[in-house]
Amino acid sequence: LIKLEHFHGIEIDEWPVRIAEVAMWLTQHQMNREFARQFGREPDLLPLKSAAHIINGNALVLDWGEVLGRTEEMAALYLLGNPPFVGKNFRSTAQNAEMMQLFKQVKNYKSLDYVTCWFYKAAQFMQQHPAHTAFVATNSITQGEQVAPLWGTLLALGMQINFAHRTFAWQSEARGKAAVHVVIVGFSPSKLSEENKSQCRLFEYPDIKGEPMEIAATNINPYLADAPNILIENRTEPLCNVSIMVYGNKPVDGGHLLLSPQEKADLLQKQPQAEKWLRPLLGAEEFINGKERWCLWLVGISPAELRAMPEVVKRVEGVKQMRLASLKEATKKRAAMPHLFGENRHPKENYILVPCVSSERREYVPIGFLDSNTISTNRNLMIPNAGLYEFGILESKIHMIWLSAICGRLESRYNYSAKLVYNNFPWPEPNAKQKIAVEQAAQAILDIRTPYLATNNSFADLYDPLTMPAKLRKAHQKLDTTVDSCYRKEKFKTDAERLSLLFERYRQLKAG
Repeated sequence: LIKLEHFHGIEIDEWPVRIAEVAMWLTQHQMNREFARQFGREPDLLPLKSAAHIINGNALVLDWGEVLGRTEEMAALYLLGNPPFVGKNFRSTAQNAEMMQLFKQVKNYKSLDYVTCWFYKAAQFMQQHPAHTAFVATNSITQGEQVAPLWGTLLALGMQINFAHRTFAWQSEARGKAAVHVVIVGFSPSKLSEENKSQCRLFEYPDIKGEPMEIAATNINPYLADAPNILIENRTEPLCNVSIMVYGNKPVDGGHLLLSPQEKADLLQKQPQAEKWLRPLLGAEEFINGKERWCLWLVGISPAELRAMPEVVKRVEGVKQMRLASLKEATKKRAAMPHLFGENRHPKENYILVPCVSSERREYVPIGFLDSNTISTNRNLMIPNAGLYEFGILESKIHMIWLSAICGRLESRYNYSAKLVYNNFPWPEPNAKQKIAVEQAAQAILDIRTPYLATNNSFADLYDPLTMPAKLRKAHQKLDTTVDSCYRKEKFKTDAERLSLLFERYRQLKAG
């Protein structure tokens, strides 16, 4: 019989300790009623002498073994919790100090969310006290840059994921609180899992606000996929033989080289000869939402030409003063050439543009071809001299599944990374016929989009799930099927199958 004294807890604030104690008594009462419903009588637990052992203290400082007592006498031990969600940019000084002390043997811990402290401390605890652990956490611990430092450490400590609920919306009962996207991860020492013949259980949420669907799994990896325990880390070059992806151009100008349509018109009224030095400018916001913006692109301008345009000189002087006032030494050095963007990576040829940030609501990240006359900012990524085949693969569903699993998030939006997502993507090896089919399907998408974009429709309009034109969706589905066939002949039944194949192909390519 499980009794209240079998429960132990740690809570940092005193008042919640008292609430938890009362809540445990109420829960016991509810369980007694359920016991009576099934067995015809309630267990005799009166008078109420037993109580849960809940301590007012800091769980990251206290010794969990001392809190629990003699764990060797326990038939089974389970660690459960809903640790605080605090992103790396929002930690307090005290929380940073706690992480520094706890993760002193771990590299790159500063990129981790505060919630990971409980995962690491539980893994350390389970080295001496075999147990099963399950925590609720923000889904960021299974995405992007956090996966390798956290799960690389936990796997090295012999941990194995036994069950997991993939991303779902955690609704707060507090007034005015928005839902956060979370996961639940259950893990234990691999030896304990083998002894208990534990089976992996993976739960997927087709609707993140709905009910889960269980997926059969042989192994749950740190990305919560049924795949080998692979850790994706930043690469400086692509895994496959494909074109290089680079960031767009970074102005570092204090806004002096950038112009709105009205500012452009005002400048040309005063300085008509500046027109040859003005270029269309696209950040992710402008590209996706169809907004107009311009920049002064003064690459190759002679001193005489620049001095002949006093209004432009004023803007260049503004850039110089902004850079000189910077606390960064590299920015100060760029004041020597104030007429140029701080970082110029602009290609001479046409290129594919991929916005760095895109809404998670979209089934596809909008990408497009741009000519070399259009300047992209560092809010986008560029693939110079890329063709229809590259466009088709990157705009496909299977690439979106990879992106969703591997990328970091800005809030809940996709945050595309060249080093993490693109450079690690396991491209297929199509034959000539398959490659042509991908190119044709890609061209069909471009042909459908062109008249819409020419009539004041933006990518945001075209790729909103509610307003996406039916023929564009159909063209994307045709591309998806075509790209899928480049990976295998059999049709995929689920996205989970696609992701498992991608991880396996990544493993094979990495092994050489």
